Amino acid sequence: MSNPIHPTSQTPQQLTLTKLKQLMPEAFSEGQLDIHKLTALLSEQDIAPAQEAYGLSWAGKHQVYRELKTPTSQTLVPQPDESVDFDTSQNLFIEGDNLAVLKILQKSYHSRIKMIYIDPPYNTGNDRFVYADDFSESIADYKARAGQTDEDGNLTHSDGMQSNRKENGQYHSNWLNMMYPRLALAKSLLRDDGVIFVSIDDNEVANLRLLMDEVFGEENFVDIITRATGTPTGGGNNAFVNELDYIVVYARNSIKLNIEGFDLTKSEAKIYDQEDKYGTYLTRPLRRTGGEDKREDRPSMYFPITAPDGTEIYPIGPTGYESRWICGEKKYHEMSKENLIEWKMVKDKWQVYQKFYLEGRKKLPGNLWNDVEGNKKATRDVRKIFDTLKVFDHPKPVGLIEKIISCVDTKSDIILDFFAGSSTTAHAVMALNAEEAENNEAGKRKFIMVQIPEVIDAKDNQSAYEFCINNNMPPNIAEISKERIRRAAAHITSELPETVDSTALDFGFKAYKLADSNFIPWQQPTSYDADSLMAQLEKHLDPIVDTATTDGIITELMLKEGYTLTATVREADGYYLLTQNDAPNDGLNDANRLNSAGTSMTLAIVLDDMTTSKATQIIASAPNKTLIMDRAFRDDANKANIVLQFEDAGLVVGCV
Repeated sequence: MSNPIHPTSQTPQQLTLTKLKQLMPEAFSEGQLDIHKLTALLSEQDIAPAQEAYGLSWAGKHQVYRELKTPTSQTLVPQPDESVDFDTSQNLFIEGDNLAVLKILQKSYHSRIKMIYIDPPYNTGNDRFVYADDFSESIADYKARAGQTDEDGNLTHSDGMQSNRKENGQYHSNWLNMMYPRLALAKSLLRDDGVIFVSIDDNEVANLRLLMDEVFGEENFVDIITRATGTPTGGGNNAFVNELDYIVVYARNSIKLNIEGFDLTKSEAKIYDQEDKYGTYLTRPLRRTGGEDKREDRPSMYFPITAPDGTEIYPIGPTGYESRWICGEKKYHEMSKENLIEWKMVKDKWQVYQKFYLEGRKKLPGNLWNDVEGNKKATRDVRKIFDTLKVFDHPKPVGLIEKIISCVDTKSDIILDFFAGSSTTAHAVMALNAEEAENNEAGKRKFIMVQIPEVIDAKDNQSAYEFCINNNMPPNIAEISKERIRRAAAHITSELPETVDSTALDFGFKAYKLADSNFIPWQQPTSYDADSLMAQLEKHLDPIVDTATTDGIITELMLKEGYTLTATVREADGYYLLTQNDAPNDGLNDANRLNSAGTSMTLAIVLDDMTTSKATQIIASAPNKTLIMDRAFRDDANKANIVLQFEDAGLVVGCV
């Protein structure tokens, strides 16, 4: 293999470093010489770093911790016009930087998500993912700093994402800095019996495993699934063709994780070749066979069993040694009562067997998946629903995501994908629910998709760009993602048999976009003179920004109070009443939450014109909490009297 041609002449230092890297690659990290490693490797003295510990370290890790703890003032704004069945759907599509979105969802969705699947950037050298995260600034300031707008506010590129090429310094560190806070925030959204699946390839699978050990705990590692992609490429290696990628699986709490098995295929079910009034079954000897089948291994499993003719049968090995049964005596009698024991006469001797019925039988998933549809079919499927246009590169197969979801009992739970891409996960959720409806089962899974509005370059993907323009959509991946859901829903509905009521299935979604807060943030005066302080106070007489909408304010307040985006919102007589029908019992409940799961909690919000009669009306409905905008009070006396009304009724009230 020839060396790459350098565009400029190499310095003596570069030549020395090249030779040194060939001799001692272990002294380099991300292409840069680590002088401490080099000293430790070459010194005759026993030199150790100041602190040695097993783990993963990278440039910028300490900044990630700080970033993780930094709250965001941003919010989500509902987009009914971009939604499908906004008022009734339990599915969500959120457009925005997933780190900010995950922070916003922390209170409302803590411990609510059963399963997460993500397909993050693989860090191949062509990915654009390095976000400029700073949550103390506005979205406008962020866009300017990230290079999205010029000094006049004009867009340069509209997603703020940058490429992370292999020749860049800190190539792996950039990826780890991007992934760590997102995984840490995702972990807190998972239920205690929840699980996360992460697709990855050879470029970062080793680092991802160590990273997730740190975030989720080594003890919660479940497995790494190896998948045949069906698309051999030479990517990443000149010696071997790459035909695989991986799915790294971690549990929130491995003790509580329950992996579901799959239904047996017809060929696998053929071995169930016996039948009685209880169903089809197969038998296996009750006597333990194999390397540890001797009586002394488990003495409690050596006992006599009475045969049909009244004789006592002991577990005896082929050469006459004392063996053992597969269970203890108590368990044997339980199986006998449950019709799971069968006797057979073999060569004039009674033999005892255990019965295994086919009904309800599942097989646990293996970690080599070469029986799912490949990436080429995934591309064809997306083109099919987009009128043969190639609008998305490298989508994951719907069948793959269906198989992943089927590993976990998620029939009525939330599935989150915060690298939504073309929303294959949403497609798979809807398809699985529809399949179960055909079998008279109640598939009511719900999805949350999060996707940054990554710009579609006309040069990179002309079909996708023109599709967006021709359909009056901004040319970005989030728009393609939403359209995929709409078209997939229509396709699934068209193929449902007449016996299935499609209206009972949720093929819609509520769309939201990341935005700056509806409330003017308090800014410390540059000087502490009376005029500066008064100017700040005047801004907060009515601290609502000019662009705020009623729906936006309601959404921001409900999220801050821990209500989910699917809580029902009803406009009453001069106020809004929010109802959450599945209040969690997660130990984090505050005064406005109930302490038992499955019950309702309610929040009343008053934006304008607060009166004593309105207070009486709200108190009669006994909400868990009432929020009243300061601007809604006529004066301080009116405010004091109304707050006292709520307190006398034993109800929680807050002023904004």
